[in-house]
Amino acid sequence: MLDSAVLEKLEQVEQRFARLTQDLGTPEVIAEQRRFQQAAKERSQLEPLMRALGLYRETAREIAGHEALLLDADPEMRDLARAELGALRARLTDLSDQLKILMLPKDPNDDRNVLIEVRAGTGGDEAGLFAAELLRMYMRYAERRGWKIEMLSRNESGGGGGGIKEGVVSILAQGAYSALKYEGGVHRVQRVPATETQGRIHTSTVTVAVMPEAEDIDIKIEDKDIRIDVMRAGGPGGQSVNTTDSAVRITHLPSGLVVQCQDEKSQLKNRGKAMKMLRSRLFDMEQKRQEQERSASRKSMVGTGERSEKIRTYNFPQDRLTDHRIGLTRHNLPAVMDGDIEDVISACRTFFQAEALKSDNGR
Repeated sequence: MLDSAVLEKLEQVEQRFARLTQDLGTPEVIAEQRRFQQAAKERSQLEPLMRALGLYRETAREIAGHEALLLDADPEMRDLARAELGALRARLTDLSDQLKILMLPKDPNDDRNVLIEVRAGTGGDEAGLFAAELLRMYMRYAERRGWKIEMLSRNESGGGGGGIKEGVVSILAQGAYSALKYEGGVHRVQRVPATETQGRIHTSTVTVAVMPEAEDIDIKIEDKDIRIDVMRAGGPGGQSVNTTDSAVRITHLPSGLVVQCQDEKSQLKNRGKAMKMLRSRLFDMEQKRQEQERSASRKSMVGTGERSEKIRTYNFPQDRLTDHRIGLTRHNLPAVMDGDIEDVISACRTFFQAEALKSDNGR
């Protein structure tokens, strides 16, 4: 059962939901498009909480009715009530936990598109190969969800074989950041490389950074603060890609951030993609700065790429994925690398929501 303090908060939210519903039907709000959109968005965000609250109250009423039947003169009715009470009380507990999670402060970035940056860490060519596989894994996961994908940058490694130094992909879908935000960190791979003749298992790392996509209104970039260089694209590509000045490198002078894009034949398209990456990286830097002010001991998402900083291990000889933060182990790595990671992502989200709930209760 929820305690009185939680119930009081829920009643306040319920009153807010009722006011928003009423506002959306008034001519004054309808006439102001921005105000209407904000009210509609807030109401939509509160709907899951209201549905859960309705189910909680309905279940509580059913429990009260069954408890009353325990005093019934008919022994058959008492037995029937007793048999159903266990399931009803378990449902009420689940709904109580669900409501507490839904009441947690919402990450304002959860509904945004997301940029995923994958970089080869320690391990040479093998790290580059796994970086390419990990980038493909996230793209396949997005495809399975029916999300739109845009490749922003892909810098091939010099070793050949399809490895990359780094790659950045934009996933365009409402809630994409919410689903993928816990993927950031060092991912470790253990396997026998194709070039290994002695059959020895090598360990390599790849770093993953997950950033909410910034909008123009989030980050204002002045022309005086950037330097744009154009050059010929390198690496594989069509004739026009390698013989025209289509590649774009943008340097943000105040921060020293450098982004580069050469995937498109059009210099204009490469510039647009590079600006998207720069804007999102600056937004991510500002978010981290604010978080570090609140918690000075917080470590950065990616760290240095050392093996000891791993959040997850992909052990191919044992066909095992292990997420070290939440103690999760699953098998069938071929399916994992093909984007079948919904269970892993859901488990991470559930774990960190539970941790946030503990922290919220401790305040």
